[in-house]
Amino acid sequence: MTLRTILKSWVERYFSDEEALILLVVLVAGFAAIIWFGRMLAPFFTALVVAFLLQGVVSALTRRGVPHLLAVIIIFLAFISVLLTLAFILMPLIWNQLVGLVQETPRMFASGQGWLDELQARYPNIITPDLMQNWIGVASREISQLGQRALTLSLASLGNIMSLIIYLVLVPILVFFMLKDSKVLVGFMLSLLPQKRTLLSRIWREMDNQIANYIRGKFIEIIIVGTVTFIIFTLLGVPYTALLAVLVGFSVLVPYIGAAVATLPVAAVAGFHFGFSEEFMYVLVAYGVIQALDGNVLAPILFSETNNIHPVSIIVAVLFFGGIWGFWGVFFAIPLATLLKALVYAWPRSIQGRDQSIVLQGRGPQDEVLQATGPRE
Repeated sequence: MTLRTILKSWVERYFSDEEALILLVVLVAGFAAIIWFGRMLAPFFTALVVAFLLQGVVSALTRRGVPHLLAVIIIFLAFISVLLTLAFILMPLIWNQLVGLVQETPRMFASGQGWLDELQARYPNIITPDLMQNWIGVASREISQLGQRALTLSLASLGNIMSLIIYLVLVPILVFFMLKDSKVLVGFMLSLLPQKRTLLSRIWREMDNQIANYIRGKFIEIIIVGTVTFIIFTLLGVPYTALLAVLVGFSVLVPYIGAAVATLPVAAVAGFHFGFSEEFMYVLVAYGVIQALDGNVLAPILFSETNNIHPVSIIVAVLFFGGIWGFWGVFFAIPLATLLKALVYAWPRSIQGRDQSIVLQGRGPQDEVLQATGPRE
């Protein structure tokens, strides 16, 4: 078989259905719009994500007899209250603690160098002077780069403040109108699609609940883990509790990796503050309990209906989408991986392709018909 014949057979198998071509165009157009216009339309996409999260709560209120407009107003006011709390209470606290941590970095570096000297005195055959010089050189470069980043951030603070003001003004306005006119906006988008959209509707119904539940569950998980970490670290007397709590809360975005990465700053701050003492061990034990309860109790409860994805697929999705879209790519990595998985299984194939997949699964065509239509009476 020639390459042309192989390509023709492949196209006929996977793109013989008209809806498959339409779905491909929609996906390519959507990804292209996000990649090329993502920075320009960032407030719109942010508002779209927030409205998507809040729409489930609005729908829950309307199902309980609350008028749609009243439900939108209630949820919007709650969203504004949370936004103002974050903007004027939590963010200044985190910023002050971050500045204090940067200012205290030289003292931590000097303390760490003293620990290395003690270790070298105890284990001269393992920790050689050359190895110590390499460690000190790496730490010095990292501290120097940290100072340069802090200076660059301070010089660009005016632009960041203007961007923050734009977000604080535009995003709430967009969220309100997206919630208020959700049916009109969805109807307009559907009017742009062909009348025959069975495949699109099936994939949307399949993914809507899973993605919505996952995103809302992640927000709840971040809030719970961050709040519990803040309370426990405050009771244990750990400094920079707000900063560490936010870090530990957002670490749940990346399974298997986030917890390991967040362990380093938690151990470093506790170690420099308490030294190698009982308090230091209490902090590590408390952090381990928080991660264990999150992974074995909280996450299974919140995501019991989410499709299981192989850890390798999760890591690849985090690396790929995080490299394209940064924070939001990491946040949506698992929903996007779930979407791709659903697309692969739901993608229409030719009759020959379906028959081959049925044979590979150990069923006959008659069994597939019976499974689709139900057992005979």
